[in-house]
Amino acid sequence: MSEALFGAPAGLFQRLNRSEVQVSDVRAAVTGLAAADLHPDLRLELLDGVRGPMLLLDDAGRRTRVQLGELAVEMTRARVAATPEGVTAALTAWLARRPVPDGIAATEGVAVLDWTDARHTTLGWRVVVSRGELVVPWRPSSTATLPSVHQTRSSALGRAAVVEATLRIAGPLALWTSTAVPGLDSAVLVRPEALLAEMAGRGLRPRDAHMVVTPRRPVACADAPVARRLVAEAADDCAILPWRALADLGWA
Repeated sequence: MSEALFGAPAGLFQRLNRSEVQVSDVRAAVTGLAAADLHPDLRLELLDGVRGPMLLLDDAGRRTRVQLGELAVEMTRARVAATPEGVTAALTAWLARRPVPDGIAATEGVAVLDWTDARHTTLGWRVVVSRGELVVPWRPSSTATLPSVHQTRSSALGRAAVVEATLRIAGPLALWTSTAVPGLDSAVLVRPEALLAEMAGRGLRPRDAHMVVTPRRPVACADAPVARRLVAEAADDCAILPWRALADLGWA
């Protein structure tokens, strides 16, 4: 499992007033959520492992194992309230971000742009699945075959092509925002020619169109100087791409 499962570690003053989550707290939350039947394809099971009690998730055949002790430590670091309500809420949020089954990605996945590296220097396409208001990335399981991965990605690009978005013009800048689930905004970039045509229809015709991409945020388009200024003033990591470069992007 990755670090900081439940968010960033608590700040100094919060650490001075630590509320420690115990393994027994996590066990009780798992037991309650298992009885609640969160999703018809999701099964939660408690196991006795060599290193202590373990949670087994089985989601449509995709299995994930994690030590209850690891969950308790990460909840404590994230300053989760050591109450039944606090631990249950944190565990529910973690379960919403559980790994996406290969079959679900194949039938529901949408392609969006995401960072391919930890330093946020390069963009690539990634298959994601919507869970309520969340957008969860798909990473192929160890049993996924190369042909099935290619097919899933191809289908995700096709679904991205029909993601609806609204266009807003603000002076020399165009901004596309997904009208579906938040975080799918960059899916519109699978059809850049259509975006440029829509901009032209609204009276904006940049000579050298560049896209400003911030993963999981609305997509901007403008001439290169305006795009560079936008990136320089941005609070989040973002990248500038000439619109023709979109066709050359690989997979994240």
